[in-house]
Amino acid sequence: MELRPFEQGDLEEIVQLTIDTFGPFYEGSFRGLVGDRIFVHQHGDWAGDYRRTVPGLHAPRDNKFVVVAEDSGRIVGYVAWAVEPVTKHGSVELLAVLGDSRREHVGRSLCEAAFAEMRAAGVEVVEIGTGGDEFHAPARAFYESLGLIKVPVAVYFGVL
Repeated sequence: MELRPFEQGDLEEIVQLTIDTFGPFYEGSFRGLVGDRIFVHQHGDWAGDYRRTVPGLHAPRDNKFVVVAEDSGRIVGYVAWAVEPVTKHGSVELLAVLGDSRREHVGRSLCEAAFAEMRAAGVEVVEIGTGGDEFHAPARAFYESLGLIKVPVAVYFGVL
């Protein structure tokens, strides 16, 4: 596996990776938790939302960055983060890993790369948010394994 900076030609693949990663949450978890009315109102076009938002994750002029993990020419994951230089705060905006590449340290490698880049940019505290539902339980355990601290709203912070 190789980590490398995002290239514009990666966009379609990471949009689809995001949809594949989070589709089970929206359709299999969130919809059941909140019911159809709230689901449709809040996230009825969740795939379209990703198609619109993922392209803006990499905007270096705005202190937004993406690194992808590639294995045998296939993108197996990516991490997107943003830096607030004045407050020395960083936030992981999205972390997505293909299902068949999970538990192979792809997510850990991506987070470590993002953290290293954030440190180099002067960031002192990092934040990662995730859900408190069962679907996100592996993410919570993973973030805690990175040494991040869970606060009651299931937002993760860690000192860099």
